[in-house]
Amino acid sequence: MPAATTATKHVWTDVKLETLSPLLSRKVLSTERMMIAQVFLTKGAVVPGHEHHNEQITYIVSGCLRFWLGEHADAPGDVYTDVAAGEVLLIPGNLRHRAEALEDTLDLDVFNPPREDWLNGSDAYLRKEK
Repeated sequence: MPAATTATKHVWTDVKLETLSPLLSRKVLSTERMMIAQVFLTKGAVVPGHEHHNEQITYIVSGCLRFWLGEHADAPGDVYTDVAAGEVLLIPGNLRHRAEALEDTLDLDVFNPPREDWLNGSDAYLRKEK
């Protein structure tokens, strides 16, 4: 992807909504070195344990997500972090994490570098939810 030489304005309502499962959808915008996504999670939606080299900033616009981090991502129990509307979770690259929507949630994620698996559709772990 060549480096942009001009600014571009986008309106979220014009960005294509990608449905990943009945409980999870997203809208994605990307530049050469950064990505931003609106992620829509219905109460009960689960993002299975995974990790990626990308740094991630998760800002909860509305609702609440429960995160299990590190060793707890694959055996979710009573060690978790709840992130509610107006709160931000900074997730370093390669930290395994899992999330569950405690209520209907709009999450704004920023990644550096962009998530290639999201751009090319190879993010099967997100598409398995029933």
